[in-house]
Amino acid sequence: MSCTAGELAKFLGTTIVGDGQLALSGVAMPENARAEDLIYVDSPRHQKRAEDSAARCVLAPAGLQLKGKTTLFAENPKFAFAKASARLLPEFAPPPGIHPTAIVASSARLGLNVFVGPYVVIEDEVEIGAGSIVEAFCFLGRGSAIGEKCRLHPRVTLYAKARLGEDVEIHSGVVIGSDGFGYVFGEGRHWKFPQIGTVEIGDNVEIGCNTTIDRGSLGATRIAADVKIDNLVQVGHNVSVGEHSILVSQAGISGSSSLGVGVILGGQVGLGDHCNLEDGVIVGGQGGVLSGKTIRRGQTVWGTPARPLEQFKKQYAVLARLPKLIERVENLEKRKP
Repeated sequence: MSCTAGELAKFLGTTIVGDGQLALSGVAMPENARAEDLIYVDSPRHQKRAEDSAARCVLAPAGLQLKGKTTLFAENPKFAFAKASARLLPEFAPPPGIHPTAIVASSARLGLNVFVGPYVVIEDEVEIGAGSIVEAFCFLGRGSAIGEKCRLHPRVTLYAKARLGEDVEIHSGVVIGSDGFGYVFGEGRHWKFPQIGTVEIGDNVEIGCNTTIDRGSLGATRIAADVKIDNLVQVGHNVSVGEHSILVSQAGISGSSSLGVGVILGGQVGLGDHCNLEDGVIVGGQGGVLSGKTIRRGQTVWGTPARPLEQFKKQYAVLARLPKLIERVENLEKRKP
């Protein structure tokens, strides 16, 4: 969607210096930009990249003078650039309608302007909010519900009674509401503990490809608003994830763990069952939090078992010197009479 630099400055709430009538129709990195693309720099050290670019309009921090460019000054140029891209590059939306190969139960309730793609299966009592998009080969189980303006990319599976809020985007291969991994050993075998709960996903959540979110065993698994989940993440049954949290690729969260607001799990982080990560906790990549462990508000931890970052770095430095220390000890032992 094209707009002028002046219109974009008004949309972003930024100050503009230069040609407010300059037409913009895309975004790019400085080296690949066309004249009509918007670029950004967030540091004076990238000034030459911007000035050498073919782009005529730049988002930049206040006070950075760029020769020959129309400049939009923003406190956080990277954030402003992301917001501008939503205006300049709206996601393609197929026209509303139901593809003739889709199977839609008569009791399903579809809102206005919904798109249902080829070979989608929508079971009884499913609810789909207005303006939502359900792409090819998706499966929406009995009694599941998605809110307004959601987008399910191809081959998403919602088990029965899973519920999504508004503006939720789910990428290919995601499975929501499958049984949790819960068993009790007795009489010489594993007995499956009931997995009859639900999954509740809040507004403005995005979930990456091939992520799985288990239903609660007796209650609900809850993903709060504005949570962003990467590809290949596993969320176990009865887990609660607080608002604005980030779960990076291959993270695994065992059952009944609780994550507060703004928690960040790095890639390949593992949480044992019944962990409690309070607001603002960060777990570094490949960190491991043992079952039942509580990480206090605002802490950054790393390693397995996870420990405060400063402690981990000191121990890691000592470990790196261990081969030389062993060599010294061996030499000392050789000197013994």
